[in-house]
Amino acid sequence: MSQDAHLREEPVSRSELLRGHFLHVVRDTVRLPSGREATREYVLHPGAVMVIGLLDDGQLIMERQYRYPMRSTIVEFPAGKLDAGEGSLACARRELREETGYSANEWAFAGRLAPTIAYSDEIIDIWFARGLVAGERHLDEGEFLDVFSASPDELQAWCRDGTIIDCKTLVGALWLQNVLSGAWSLDWSGAMPPEVAR
Repeated sequence: MSQDAHLREEPVSRSELLRGHFLHVVRDTVRLPSGREATREYVLHPGAVMVIGLLDDGQLIMERQYRYPMRSTIVEFPAGKLDAGEGSLACARRELREETGYSANEWAFAGRLAPTIAYSDEIIDIWFARGLVAGERHLDEGEFLDVFSASPDELQAWCRDGTIIDCKTLVGALWLQNVLSGAWSLDWSGAMPPEVAR
């Protein structure tokens, strides 16, 4: 945006710090608005999706998964990383099916969130799914999680009391609350808005 030109940092050079199986970390040298140079270390991320699955009885599809960096089991919505060349909706369909066994008849794109803007370029697309049909899960090798259902009221209580600390699930709860109240609407065609510049 032109009104932000006085804030923009321009890339000068890049060095690779780590290229692991999951993480790709770089250090960029940037030119600051003052003309001086500084470095920025951050994680390059292919993007991800989160799915808010609505069962016919009003319950939500949730997961409990041990997250090693937190040394804790975390309650969250189904989510996962985009594979190379994979579209957002295709990823949402795949992750919901693989992790929970459910497939959905209807999809609605809600929005995007950037969970760690200080040290990663990750963007998570938020999808709603309904008309769910149960099936068989196909977890990745080394992936262990429990799938369960919860009511929107339970979700809100867990967000309030600190049971849920996962930022994408907290944002999903905000979306859900506004959709259920009628304050925000969804387009159930599954259409994506124009891509956000990365």
